Amino acid sequence: MCRNITTLRGLQPAATTDEIEAAARQYVRKVTGVQSLSDATREPFEAAVAEIAQITARLLEELPQRRQPPATVPPLRRPEVQARIAQRAAKKA
Repeated sequence: MCRNITTLRGLQPAATTDEIEAAARQYVRKVTGVQSLSDATREPFEAAVAEIAQITARLLEELPQRRQPPATVPPLRRPEVQARIAQRAAKKA
C-alpha cells in the first residue's frame, strides 16, 4: 500500500473532507500510476477520487472509535505543509 496514505480513523478532531480526498487521491495515483493528469485521464481519475473519498467518509463514520489515536499526523495538519499551501495561495493571489 502507498506509504503516503495516512491513517484517518481516530483523529481528533475527526478527519476533514480535504484529508479524506487527499488520501483517496494518493490511492488512485498509486493503483493507476497516473501522476499528472491529461485530457484522457482527468475525468476517470477525478471520478474515482470522488467515489473513493465518499466510500472512505462513510467507512470512517461506520467504524467504532479507536482505542488509541493514530501514531502519525496527516500531512494536511503538519505546520510545514500548511506553510507550503499558504505560500502557493499567496503566489496565486
